[in-house]
Amino acid sequence: MPPKLDINKAGWEQSEFPILCETCLGDNPFIRMSKQEFGRSCGTCARPFTVFRWNPGSGMRFKTTVICQTCAKIKNVCQTCLLDLEYGLPTQVRDTALGFVNEAPTSDINREYYAQNMEGKLEGNKSGLDTGKAQSAGKEMLKQLARTDPYYKRNRPKICSFFVKGECARGSECPYRHEKPVDNELSHQNIQDRYHGRNDPVARKIMGAHAESQGLKPPEDPSITSLFLTSLSPDSTELSIRTQVLKSLPTVQPAELKSVVHVAKSRCAFINFKERNTCECAAGAWANGLEIDGERVAVKWGRSKASKPPAVVTSSLAVVS
Repeated sequence: MPPKLDINKAGWEQSEFPILCETCLGDNPFIRMSKQEFGRSCGTCARPFTVFRWNPGSGMRFKTTVICQTCAKIKNVCQTCLLDLEYGLPTQVRDTALGFVNEAPTSDINREYYAQNMEGKLEGNKSGLDTGKAQSAGKEMLKQLARTDPYYKRNRPKICSFFVKGECARGSECPYRHEKPVDNELSHQNIQDRYHGRNDPVARKIMGAHAESQGLKPPEDPSITSLFLTSLSPDSTELSIRTQVLKSLPTVQPAELKSVVHVAKSRCAFINFKERNTCECAAGAWANGLEIDGERVAVKWGRSKASKPPAVVTSSLAVVS
């Protein structure tokens, strides 16, 4: 019985060609690609889908698709590396810059149901992202960070585990890399965090470097959890500032925002957060400015409060003769 006629296989995906970025396709214009229907379950929605496998070029490792096309269209990402197809950036960087809210469920119960409903809405090559209402500051940030040229170094073979143990006897004929692995946060990545745009170490590194280049290097004092906004609109109020701040930071909960101090006479405001990590995330998202009430405001780190000098206590001693 064909899968679409079987009620238990109605949600399974069949496709003729994968959705890939230029880097994953490789520099070889002639690629031999194998196709296996329902070869594995999707790494995000767990539905069986058509798996493609190919070699992007000489000396490169074989690559395969890890998520289904429906999930790739929802986020507009590559089925293999899970990077954005337009900018070549992690989804966390793109969603933070554009202020997108992640609506895809992460629980096992709802994600397959959500993917089946979205499959009918995303017919053809339609993407699930709408960038029309995004802020111009976020779009400008993505244009500065966009990776326009393919990065084929990402297709290199993996490190030989036997070489790490000192037991590889194949020498130069070994198809894997003979290098010592580097143990840092970039080596601990997973599909779920990359796809949903949460706790992605690559995204944190990119946004942190961009914030520093825009003069928003985090101060050394860890007690500073405030950002200073200048050049506000005369019509701005504390409520409008708070609303736009939370709207531009979809991953930040309202309870994580400690307070908003608006100085209307000086057209500036202080945004105080409860945690330093949340403040650094906001600084990375607002590296190119923040639009509030039709004006693009400048963002700077707050300053630490000047410590008061210790009080000098003088005591008089009585002399008894």
